[in-house]
Amino acid sequence: MLTIKCAKCKQKLFKYHKIGIGRVLHCWKNKIKNDNTIRKDGAVFCTCGNRIGIEMGNYIKMDQSAFIYSGTKQKG
Repeated sequence: MLTIKCAKCKQKLFKYHKIGIGRVLHCWKNKIKNDNTIRKDGAVFCTCGNRIGIEMGNYIKMDQSAFIYSGTKQKG
């Protein structure tokens, strides 16, 4: 499980079940747990107003400079 946080205010945005190695480029909606984001007009925001990503159907395309994460990735 990864804990995804806002890069601006360090607030927890959601927990994400990442499988495989590599960067977090997008997050599948069905693997997101404890979602604390605000969604408006297809964009995903932190409560501080920082845009985290854009909704693209079944996943969220993440903005690499808008978030940080910690935790462990599971091998696929």
